[in-house]
Amino acid sequence: MSASTKHPLWSPATVTAVADVLAATNDGLIGREIDHLLALTGVAEAEGSNKRERLARALLARQARDQASNCVIRFITEAMAPVRYARQPEVFSRRRNDLNEVLVHVGLRVNEEGKVARGPAASTLDQAARHANSLRAELRRRDTHPQVLAYCTREILAKNAFHASLEAAKSVFDRLRQLTGEQLDGSQLVDAVLMPGATGTPRVAVNTGSTPTESGEQKGFAMLTKGLSSMYRNPTAHDPRLSRPVSDEELLELLTTLSMVHRRLDHARVQP
Repeated sequence: MSASTKHPLWSPATVTAVADVLAATNDGLIGREIDHLLALTGVAEAEGSNKRERLARALLARQARDQASNCVIRFITEAMAPVRYARQPEVFSRRRNDLNEVLVHVGLRVNEEGKVARGPAASTLDQAARHANSLRAELRRRDTHPQVLAYCTREILAKNAFHASLEAAKSVFDRLRQLTGEQLDGSQLVDAVLMPGATGTPRVAVNTGSTPTESGEQKGFAMLTKGLSSMYRNPTAHDPRLSRPVSDEELLELLTTLSMVHRRLDHARVQP
């Protein structure tokens, strides 16, 4: 966007949301980086109880003085300069995605060059998730189980759907080992902890098993878990990526299924 053009003011909510992304408590810009960028963009520092609040107040004050959002756009552009992320490309990807979830509400986006550019506008959260073109945004919209995200967020940020599917599939089997103390893996682990076995009672039961329907559901759950291993863990662990492409759409469907499996395990009864 042209620096010589006077751009309309952004709402306080939008500026605050931008500050929340760039100065996020755990993985945002640190204090001295923010101070440097404020000085670089000619924005005076402001008081606040934390770095997010200080940044938001500084940008809002300068925007009010200029009666234009140019200062916010320039700050984003400086903060998102790709050279700053040469050794941390996943951080650039995450911040860009998170910013785009905010900027889509004002019809803007951060492009791959780290510059603020025109983009589609959204008025609802669902539209924002779609237009932001962010896999993480869609996963949040679907309320993906945190156990799934813990295993594959790094791969998602690196835009590596192939390895993300492998790491995400591992999450279920690790969870079963954590619940039971078993050291088995794959179908052997599933047979040992999800199937009824000689006792007639599975060690990890997703229902009471008191009716034929519930017994069938338990066996179906075990077969589904085995199928996920056969479809995603085994092929992606052994096949080269070029021979087993995984699209973003397929990854979303897999992570949604894995999320459902984890939610059933959240409420499962575990036998010692």
